[in-house]
Amino acid sequence: MKEAHYYKNYKTQDDENDIVQCELCPHFCLIHEGKRGICHARLNEKGVLYAESFGQITSIALDPIEKKPLMLFNPGHFILSVGSYGCNFKCSFCQNHSISMAGKDDQRTSFISPDELISKAIDMIPNWNIGVAFTYNEPLISYEYVSECSKLAHQKKLKTVLVTNGFINEKPLLELLPFIDAMNIDLKSFSPSFYKKIGGLIEPVKRTIEISAKACHVEITTLIIPGENDSPDEMDALSSWIASIDSNIPLHISRFFPRYKMTGKPSTPEDTIYLLSEIARKHLIHVYEGNL
Repeated sequence: MKEAHYYKNYKTQDDENDIVQCELCPHFCLIHEGKRGICHARLNEKGVLYAESFGQITSIALDPIEKKPLMLFNPGHFILSVGSYGCNFKCSFCQNHSISMAGKDDQRTSFISPDELISKAIDMIPNWNIGVAFTYNEPLISYEYVSECSKLAHQKKLKTVLVTNGFINEKPLLELLPFIDAMNIDLKSFSPSFYKKIGGLIEPVKRTIEISAKACHVEITTLIIPGENDSPDEMDALSSWIASIDSNIPLHISRFFPRYKMTGKPSTPEDTIYLLSEIARKHLIHVYEGNL
């Protein structure tokens, strides 16, 4: 395990054990001895916060860059994609719930050091690989691993990509961004109440988009769920807000399929995706329909 960045120690009068407060994401978890944060990836051991998921890889594959999805970032190339476990959201519709909702004890993981990962990426350059993408689960809860790998990648002239929910505090984000080349950020809805349902807040995600769009290539994905975030008015507001940052930011409007705790919800009608895409195109230049 690696000691985590961004945390504080607290000592309570009625508790012999140290409590730590993680400051990586806006949850600001207070974590007691032997316990983990909401993300399941950061552990308090004797008053030291550890990045328990450091280098613990559950998934690795060479994917087309368009699968991230990134349509306007080195199209036609591939990227070595890796994932770990855990997430700081609790989406009932999660498409990768077998790893994102799990903890260390629930997974068969393989340790891959930052040096090993970058070496693998270099070996795949002849296969049109351009670098490393952190994806499949929420990568920013493995902040220390992403940070070390992205710095090594830049030394080797490789690209680093994040596929993220964007739920991170501003200070760690700003520290990481100089080593990130592209991001696909989920903007799951434009409704604060929707974000409350999934255990998050919308404003930090919006802030991440605003800050990141000034520092690297950014594309945005919104998964459309019937009866949850599929209204024309919401898409109009969401796409208008993105355009207020930059109308060239690509938006991927993706179709929902029943997963995890939403197996009783029907798939998003294709007509809904096309309708919402047309609304988004009133504000944005690049709009893509996903999972059709």
